[in-house]
Amino acid sequence: MTMPQPRRRSLLRAAASFFVLGLGGRLARAGESVWTTYQTPEAFIQEAFGGAPPPVKAMDYEGKKLRYWKANGRSAWILDDLGKPGYQLTTAGFVVKGGAIEIAKVLVYRESRGEQVADASFLKQLLGAKLAGATIDKHVDNISGATLSVQMMQRMAATALKLDAIAA
Repeated sequence: MTMPQPRRRSLLRAAASFFVLGLGGRLARAGESVWTTYQTPEAFIQEAFGGAPPPVKAMDYEGKKLRYWKANGRSAWILDDLGKPGYQLTTAGFVVKGGAIEIAKVLVYRESRGEQVADASFLKQLLGAKLAGATIDKHVDNISGATLSVQMMQRMAATALKLDAIAA
């Protein structure tokens, strides 16, 4: 009786599996922290107030201590929200003047999809929005594949408007 010969992997097959395993590891690591920082919160506040920002203020809202900046009839808010439970927080900055959104920016986006909400073409839809009940008074076009991120941005805009009214 002859013993079967052990299978030999070809050099090509070994190289291919090494490549696939290596690539898989990189993709997994990339999926763990898909963060895009468009602007730091500090830079946003400096830009919002043209250089030296006013002193930071604080308010308690729904059990949370919120920081904001207010000067010359404008307030600036840095907010975090989730597009969906289990997702990562997105950080956005809003400037409110006269009860309307003057500036809206995504500062840090931490998800693997939906980053189109950071595009200027999307964000300009929020400009001029005012509070209408619990939401904003402007229609905002949805982005295919980013519905939850769009809703999140609308929620954060409404929250900034609500907080501005309370801080007045």
